[in-house]
Amino acid sequence: MLKECLENMRARTPLIHSITNYVTVNDCANVLLACGCSPVMADDIREVEEITAISNGLNINIGTLNHSTISSMSAAGKKANVLGLPVVLDPVGAGASTLRTETALMLMNEVHFTVIKGNISEMKTLVSGSGATKGVDADLADLITDATRAAAVNSAKAFARKTGAIIVITGTVDIVTDGTTAYAVHNGHPMLSKITGTGCMLSAMTAAYVAANPDNALEATLAAVCAMGLCGEKAHARMSGTDGNATFKIYLIDAIYNLYGKTLKSGAQYEIC
Repeated sequence: MLKECLENMRARTPLIHSITNYVTVNDCANVLLACGCSPVMADDIREVEEITAISNGLNINIGTLNHSTISSMSAAGKKANVLGLPVVLDPVGAGASTLRTETALMLMNEVHFTVIKGNISEMKTLVSGSGATKGVDADLADLITDATRAAAVNSAKAFARKTGAIIVITGTVDIVTDGTTAYAVHNGHPMLSKITGTGCMLSAMTAAYVAANPDNALEATLAAVCAMGLCGEKAHARMSGTDGNATFKIYLIDAIYNLYGKTLKSGAQYEIC
């Protein structure tokens, strides 16, 4: 299942349009190239619909909002819906400011998303319509533990049913659900939180995996989440005692570039929950 999802992505080389934040746009483009895909980053309202129309999938990330990109996100998302293209939303920092929260909720109202991916605090904000986060990171009070995981899974399932989207909650253990089936993903390494933008990279990757597997979106999303975590593990395993987070980022992208279906199948650690 996961093996086929990755192999389809490499064989079909989808063009992914990302309207993403300027902090991580270069990393997202390089990760898509490492996946074997083609990236395009266009956010001007005068061209986003046209660029979306020639793409195979759309990734929307609200990490560095401004009024011009908000309208571009809405226009591109609506165009993708008309064309039947998969759309991923990364509501970065939803709950940290009124603008971020209202923008994420507006986009969810105007665009049907295939996948919505965020940390637990961002997801709680979207579920309730308001909330607070620690900047773009999850609030410590929200972190999923063994004691709270069942409740988080049930909430994610309910949100997936309400939105019609696959919900991904990232954290020490990642949750992936379509409202019926839920997976807990155990791949990953703490170093992934020591560089900026691994969540943004995952959103771009998810758009690529889903675009290449349009009839198998849940498993494609699971494959992307497992792949990012597994590549984080492989990147850390390469590090020497004098390496730091900059080296880790390079090794992470290299690991994504060198990841193939057989390796993903054998290295993915997940369970139905």
